Amino acid sequence: MTTPQKTVKVQLVRSPIGCKESHRATVRGLGLRKLNSVRELQDTPAVRGMINKIDYLIRIV
Repeated sequence: MTTPQKTVKVQLVRSPIGCKESHRATVRGLGLRKLNSVRELQDTPAVRGMINKIDYLIRIV
């Protein structure tokens, strides 16, 4: 019997145009492409770190 994986939904609400290149790469690394796109990701420390890095561009749904 396995425990269910915790997930977190993120939505891109601001354009990464004009942001640092590393922040744009983080947006792409999370799988977000267009504005208002939503991804459901596993809640891991690595994903949390990426979310914290670009918290001004995204929203937790």
